[in-house]
Amino acid sequence: MSNRLIVQTREFDPVDDLLAYADPDAPLAWLRRGEGVVAVGGAAPVSIRVSAGQGPLRSAILADAWRDLAANAEIDDPVGLPGTGLVGFGALTFDEGSEADSILIVPSVILGKREGRGWITRIAEAGEDLPQDQPGATIEPRAYGAHWAGTVGPGAQSPDGYQASVRTALERIGTGGVSKIVLARDLAGTIPAGSDLRRLVRALSSGYPDTWTFAVDGLIGASPETLVTVQNGTVTARVLAGTIGRGADADEDAAASAHLASSTKDIDEHEYAVQSLLQSLRPHVRAMASSEQPFLLKLPNLFHLATDVEAGLSDDGSALDLVGALHPTAAVAGTPTDVAVAAIREIEPFDRGRYAGPVGWIDGDGNGEWAIALRCAQFTASEDAIGVTAYAGAGIVAASDPETELLETRVKFRPLVDALA
Repeated sequence: MSNRLIVQTREFDPVDDLLAYADPDAPLAWLRRGEGVVAVGGAAPVSIRVSAGQGPLRSAILADAWRDLAANAEIDDPVGLPGTGLVGFGALTFDEGSEADSILIVPSVILGKREGRGWITRIAEAGEDLPQDQPGATIEPRAYGAHWAGTVGPGAQSPDGYQASVRTALERIGTGGVSKIVLARDLAGTIPAGSDLRRLVRALSSGYPDTWTFAVDGLIGASPETLVTVQNGTVTARVLAGTIGRGADADEDAAASAHLASSTKDIDEHEYAVQSLLQSLRPHVRAMASSEQPFLLKLPNLFHLATDVEAGLSDDGSALDLVGALHPTAAVAGTPTDVAVAAIREIEPFDRGRYAGPVGWIDGDGNGEWAIALRCAQFTASEDAIGVTAYAGAGIVAASDPETELLETRVKFRPLVDALA
């Protein structure tokens, strides 16, 4: 790439609400437990888009473009925390053949907060002047717009159609060659034109604080699943597979968690996902460690079986390189992955776009935090309304029941549907 960037990060008093500084129409944010990074305003000196037909490996194209951009950047970062210095926000498609774009956006101003410290980063193209006054003298929070509500209903895949798709997947599994296929369904609708999308981001962030809440190029969601984190040579990942809804009270909660922890179907599904991640990660790391048994991750609306993995980076790969190595995981595609992805293309009646694709950020040293875009929706503005398409999926294995899998998708839709309402 020809862009040469000048990057300046300075300590800045932490702000209570990072989102208040974001663009209401197109927020760019990455948040967890009130910390993270948010683009101030909407201007971006660099936006790298990779479309269908530009090559079979979008993550590799983005990783190479980012390496070039970072190598030529002049970075002044005395703060040195994760998320400072040169940062790009990214969202990639689930399928390399998707008609949607994969994108990496470098904002002109970033506000961040971590470990009780705050900072502001300004990024400009070479030849432009960065402010020499007080770091945050020219930025102000923007009042949130009026409350709004959206309407969503069945999309390309109806509830009955989803159960029929599950039965088709079970037939494929029964004939051998594939042991797990993750099938999604969609909801489609609109929200009023001019709606302040930060309200949705804030609702998800406050309602599900332990998830990665993200907003990148109209993709907004709250994912519980870390695809990969890279920080100073340490690699961490979290696998989620196996799900059950929370109970209405403590007794029902206990019964649900006990059922999940002893479910052969869910334990098998989880093991497929763990082994898939370990196999993909192994060529790039050393001293890999993971728990022998999954633990129960409790979210406000459901329980997941979860396994954390940690390792040391054994090559000079960046977070985006590892994203390319790991995606798609068995947790969102199936096992074997290539056979499962081919089945998804045939069985699902829509293009997933960026749903279940990687979403996150990368810095100038190749560090970053990336999640799988789950519990999310894609927003597309037009003159008279903003279109919204939301997605949720479930892992289909030999013991799956179509009605039960449909109910699982309803539970997974709840965070977004509640926030839209």
